Amino acid sequence: MAVKIRLQRHGKKNFAFFHIVVADSRSPRDGRYIEELGVYNPNTNPATIDLNFERALAWVKVGAEPTLTARRILSYEGVLLRHHLDGGIEKGALTQEVADKKWNDWKAGRDAKIEAKKTGLKNAAIEARKAAKAEEAKVNEARAEAIAKKAAELAAAQAAAKAAAEAPAEEAPAAEEAPAEA
Repeated sequence: MAVKIRLQRHGKKNFAFFHIVVADSRSPRDGRYIEELGVYNPNTNPATIDLNFERALAWVKVGAEPTLTARRILSYEGVLLRHHLDGGIEKGALTQEVADKKWNDWKAGRDAKIEAKKTGLKNAAIEARKAAKAEEAKVNEARAEAIAKKAAELAAAQAAAKAAAEAPAEEAPAAEEAPAEA
């Protein structure tokens, strides 16, 4: 029986998440499985992977073949590196201490990368909000200036109309007196 480590699709259209399972290669994608190893959710940034590391390592050691995507997930979680290091220990190429040191160094580097990505995304979101707020302030200032300019023009037009209305009223009596004297 050929055993594969693969993904089982769940969720809804355009918003899928996956269970990482060990299944017979002849069973359907979402059908019967031997054991569930974890969950993979690509909808988050960075993608969320919850994997039972020891069980995944045990299945890889007994010969379960991961599919391409499952291989990438297992590699990302370090299952394949740990399997490689354990193989080196069995052959005598490495000691347990050297293998553990390599594993811990890799794990620390990976955790640092993930944390850097999370903080980078958080900082980018904060900067985007600040930029949007600054842009909104500029738009509001431009609107306020346009409104003030319109109000000043309207006030000037009203003052001109009032002055024009008062000027003919003063000129009219003078005009009436002029024909009487002639």
